[in-house]
Amino acid sequence: MAQQAYMTETDNGGSGPERRGDRFRRLVNRLLSGWRDDPHIWRRGLVLAAVALLLAGVMLMHSRIPNAIGNLGSLTETFLPWLGLLIPVLVLLGFLRKSATALIAVLLPAIVWLNLFGGLLTDKSGTGGDFTVATHNVNADNPDPTGTADRLAASGADVVALEELKSSAVPAYEKALASTYKHHAVEGTVGLWSKYPLTGVKAVDIKLGWTRAMRATVATPEGALAVYVAHLPSVRVKLNAGFTARQRDTSADALGEAIADETLPRVILLGDLNGTMNDRSLNGVTSQMRSTQGAAGSGFGFSWPAAFPMARIDQIMVKGVEPESSWTLPRTGSDHLPIAARVNLTTSD
Repeated sequence: MAQQAYMTETDNGGSGPERRGDRFRRLVNRLLSGWRDDPHIWRRGLVLAAVALLLAGVMLMHSRIPNAIGNLGSLTETFLPWLGLLIPVLVLLGFLRKSATALIAVLLPAIVWLNLFGGLLTDKSGTGGDFTVATHNVNADNPDPTGTADRLAASGADVVALEELKSSAVPAYEKALASTYKHHAVEGTVGLWSKYPLTGVKAVDIKLGWTRAMRATVATPEGALAVYVAHLPSVRVKLNAGFTARQRDTSADALGEAIADETLPRVILLGDLNGTMNDRSLNGVTSQMRSTQGAAGSGFGFSWPAAFPMARIDQIMVKGVEPESSWTLPRTGSDHLPIAARVNLTTSD
């Protein structure tokens, strides 16, 4: 009798076990309890709506933000993807304020962000390619150059570019890489190690007064390949001066001119450009080359700082070469992550 009474109460919607669907409906009803028949849901949250529209405008019109004051435009473009973190914050605040206006307005920055960066959320890497490259700012104060070199050699790269080479550390890198890379050249603070012969090695003048860029021809099995290695000047964010990047911008223009004058049809640029692909000040380079990460990578591929990567300032860029895949390598003793890419030299853009 007790069991029959229990079943009868349950069947009639009494105090028996609650179904999952019923619990979900109760939760939804609770969340919306303050929204129904509330005429103020369209009046509240106007400030939040304005912030959402401003955020969309900044992302949509980032190229119009002037650099005249503290290079504000370049600073915004360097960390542009991170503005997307404000979107879920605005959504949460819109719910807390019970503002339909704010929630509708936040759709605009969400759409703009997805249009700018949604393609980076998918994996575009392929399985083809006949040539692998890697680049790494090894950090002049790297405590373990031998271990760093070993990790780079383990990547299987056909050529490896190193930046921020301290002269006293060069012998350690040469010794550690010698068994894998029979050919190498160092110019100033940058170097290139290759499994194939190097010719036409020369420093590239990027208007610094000392050498932080070089060029070499790699005699690959698929023919001659021009490889540039560059370390553009560092940038700083200062309260009294903003984003100080004038020397970096001048060097980027000089590097772009050198690449534009290259006579070989296939070109790869490896290095630390101290700027992202969104930064307009690198247009002298980015306007004529493709990023392997953007074309064939998975995710944003942030490379700096190594402890918590927030920006991809280390770049692999190509011209006359088809990117197949692009990725970051495990952390070394540097404050940058090394990056690598596999390309197809037999197929041009």
